Amino acid sequence: MTERTVFQSISQRHVVSVLPTATVFTAATVMTRANCGSVLIIDASTTLLGIVTERDMMTRVLAKSMDPQTTTVADIMTRNPHCVVPETKVTAAVLMMIERGFRHLPIVNHANKILGVFSARDAMPQEMQAAESLAEFNDRLNDSLG
Repeated sequence: MTERTVFQSISQRHVVSVLPTATVFTAATVMTRANCGSVLIIDASTTLLGIVTERDMMTRVLAKSMDPQTTTVADIMTRNPHCVVPETKVTAAVLMMIERGFRHLPIVNHANKILGVFSARDAMPQEMQAAESLAEFNDRLNDSLG
């Protein structure tokens, strides 16, 4: 069986996005309506500027007692997020997420057009297991090499 690509495995094909001037409250509303865990921050020309996740909202806004009605997504977004091309294999994407500690990867084509977001929940259990095994192997190898 051929391994799936990130583009083949994403559950949502439309891009969930807001402008950098949107409030965290607005972004949370957009994410809730779209039933997704992240929102891309784009400018008027649809250039990707950053990403905001549920975790960002919790740790960067709520846990710091900031007001989601007045805090903008530009204030809390992860700027210039790591991205993958649509041909990226799911295992490679999951490995990247494990090693770098995030759960959402924007998918952009070679012309930098945003195609969607791959999330950890888009991966099947066997792909998650394969990536976790590879990450564990890499950790052991790095430990042995010093």
